[in-house]
Amino acid sequence: MTSSHVALAHSPIDVAQLLLRVGDDGVGAITLFLGTVRNLNEGRAVTGIDYEAYDAMAISELELIASEIIADAPDVRIAIEHRLGTLGIGDISVAIAVGHARRAIALAASGAAIEAIKKRVPIWKREHYVTGDWSWVDPTNRHAAVAIASSSA
Repeated sequence: MTSSHVALAHSPIDVAQLLLRVGDDGVGAITLFLGTVRNLNEGRAVTGIDYEAYDAMAISELELIASEIIADAPDVRIAIEHRLGTLGIGDISVAIAVGHARRAIALAASGAAIEAIKKRVPIWKREHYVTGDWSWVDPTNRHAAVAIASSSA
């Protein structure tokens, strides 16, 4: 049975609920990817992140990503939630749960989902640094934060 769930969350993501969404009697493998806020990025100490989105477009793109993954891997069950708002160090920013009869398919689907989310979904993050300033970060650039704007506290 194919199933998908996508959402933008304004409160902490309920990981246990996501796992329940992708499990059933035919599922032999469940993968769980959690993206969390870390305390260091590109050599700068981070205190937190603000996530903003164009909600309607973000949901639409998340739904499209889930549909594409299901089209590529029939019988996949996938649940994706991305957090919005202000998050602290260690908070879960994105969660992807995938269930399938086979582990290789579940693992591949999870990897494909996070890569597509980073490239295609209109969700932006603004990192806050211990120095009191902040910068917008390009989610498609794996190695460099791009300062679009900054502010001093």
